Amino acid sequence: MYTLFGRPGWGSVLVEAQLAWFNLPYVIEEVDDLFESAAARERLSAINPVAQLPTLVTPDGSVMTESAAITLHLADVTTGDPLVPSVGETERPRFLRWLVFLVANIYPTFTFADDPRRFVTGKTAQAAFRKSVDRYQRDLWRMVEEAAETPWFLCQRFSALDIYIAAMTRWRPRRPWFAEHCPRLAAIAARTDALPRLSAVWRRNFPPGVPEASQP
Repeated sequence: MYTLFGRPGWGSVLVEAQLAWFNLPYVIEEVDDLFESAAARERLSAINPVAQLPTLVTPDGSVMTESAAITLHLADVTTGDPLVPSVGETERPRFLRWLVFLVANIYPTFTFADDPRRFVTGKTAQAAFRKSVDRYQRDLWRMVEEAAETPWFLCQRFSALDIYIAAMTRWRPRRPWFAEHCPRLAAIAARTDALPRLSAVWRRNFPPGVPEASQP
C-alpha cells in the first residue's frame, strides 16, 4: 500500500493521478495548508525535511519526494499502459527533457510566487516579485506550447507529461489564459480531463464550483 501525503489541488495530484492510472493501492494522508499551518509543516517535515508535496511512502516504507523521481519510479515498478517511454523508445529523450523542464523550471515559479513573504521583505517588493515571477512563468509555458504535439504532447503517445499539463494548467495563470495563449496545451489538458481512468482524481482535486488551488 502506498501512502500519499497530499492536499486537494496541490502538487500531490500529479502522483495521485499516476497511482490511479496504474491502479496501485494507495491511501491519501490529508495535509493542511502548508503556507498557513506551522503544525502541518512540522508534521510533514518529520517525513520530508523540506515539507513539500508530493511526499510518497512506498509499500516497503521508503520515502520518495520530487514528482519527477516518483514518476520514473512508478514506471519502473509497474507494467501495462506505461506513462514513461522505455529505454530505447524514440520518445524517451523528449519525454525526459520536458519532464525535467516542467519540474525544474515551471514548478518552482509557484514555490516562489505563491508566498513571496518567504523570499522578499515588504508588501510593495513582494507584489513586484510575484508579478515578475508570473511573467517569467508565462514565458516558460509558451516554450512548452511550441514543443507540444497533438493529440498528446508526444504526438500519438499518451504519457505522464499529459497528466502534468492537465494538472498544472489548473494553476496560475489558469485555463482561460492557456486557451488563449497556449491552445495546444489547453487541448491536451481537456483530453486528459476526459479520460475515464482519471475522472475521480480530477473530481476530488478540482471539484466544480470550488476555487482551484494556485500552488503545487
